[in-house]
Amino acid sequence: SFYTRRCITEDLSWSLVTVPHLTDLCLQHIAHNFEKNPILNYLLPEHQKKVVDRLSTSLPLTVTANTVSHEEYWKRCCMERWQVCDISNYGDSWKRMFFERHLENVLKFFIPNTTDPQQILELIPLCKGYVQKLELNQFLPPLQVEQKEEGNDLSDTEDDAEIPVVYMHHYDLKDLITALPHLEELHLVYGVKSCGMNFEWSLFNFTELDCSNLAAAVKICRNLKVFKLTQSKVDDDKIKLLARNLQHHPCLLELDLSHNLIRDHGAQALGKLISHSRLETLNLCNNQICHLGAQALAQGLAESSTLTSLNLRLNFVEDKGGEAIGRALLTNTSLKCLHLGSNNLSEPTAAVFSQVLARNTTLTSINFSCNHLGLDGGKQLLKGLANNKTLTELDLRHAEVEQETDFRIHEIVWANREAVRLGSLQHPTNEPL
Repeated sequence: SFYTRRCITEDLSWSLVTVPHLTDLCLQHIAHNFEKNPILNYLLPEHQKKVVDRLSTSLPLTVTANTVSHEEYWKRCCMERWQVCDISNYGDSWKRMFFERHLENVLKFFIPNTTDPQQILELIPLCKGYVQKLELNQFLPPLQVEQKEEGNDLSDTEDDAEIPVVYMHHYDLKDLITALPHLEELHLVYGVKSCGMNFEWSLFNFTELDCSNLAAAVKICRNLKVFKLTQSKVDDDKIKLLARNLQHHPCLLELDLSHNLIRDHGAQALGKLISHSRLETLNLCNNQICHLGAQALAQGLAESSTLTSLNLRLNFVEDKGGEAIGRALLTNTSLKCLHLGSNNLSEPTAAVFSQVLARNTTLTSINFSCNHLGLDGGKQLLKGLANNKTLTELDLRHAEVEQETDFRIHEIVWANREAVRLGSLQHPTNEPL
């Protein structure tokens, strides 16, 4: 026995390090039982980190959402769930990224009349402190219910008549987005992203009820700064309703309605919105606005003191509309960027914009690409640019402008751009980066 004891005491591989500290055993126990007893806030900061590093990413959000604020934990949650994680789009916050993308996933695959709405309502207290932006590139309609076979009794046919109406509407976002106090951006597409062989136009219906629900929700969402409703077949009647609800919104700065079905009456409603709101950016690319709509937008532009960017690319405003917008810019002093590409514009519009370039000192970018300005139109613009020092971008690609004229215009615009760049180097702003 003496020999055995001596061997133990002289065992060079044995050390006190192999015995865990009591503190580590306690922290391990806390991490192991975290779901039942999440006592993280009672620990010292260095002990909190040790517990968080041991926590499983599969813990219920009801346990971790409002308890764990350590970014390392939420980084693990994101990296395990998504292949691409760019936190620069989420204010450099892993926790914000997790909750925004988690909520977006739930909403993208929510099927009205099938998915339980409680699933979303239960998420609100967990994510409301972190969600600032929601981007839904698909928003599903209800599942189509098969019509009953012919030959049923009359009571069945009455129900059949109601089915197409009842089962068209999307989930009402009102309860959700009005309960998110930090929501500043909302991007929506009413439709199915990948419908494959099951394509039906009904999958892309943005109904009147959808519109009234959304309008009421956005009106109450007082901190909303950016609202995008694109590729959703939004027509004049729906735009009128939306514009009416947005007219006195206290924070809305950017409105994107590109790739919809907006015509002149809808543009008239938006013209009023421009003049009565604080809107800074309006995107109406790829709609069906003709000269009457453009004239209404021009009137709003003449009365606006806040709009800095207007995009009318891929519409049908033609010269009557183009001239009206040009005349508005003879007095407007807020607009900086204007896109009139692909609008069937020609020399008369260029003639008005020649005056604009000679007098306006706020416009920095104009896009006339894919129009028919022609040789004379190009010369008119060159003439207006003679003393212009503020325009730093003028896109005349495929505008049928003479090559020599285009070159001389490019020289003036490039010189303006260089002068602005050198001026900003000599007089750097005091704003923090």
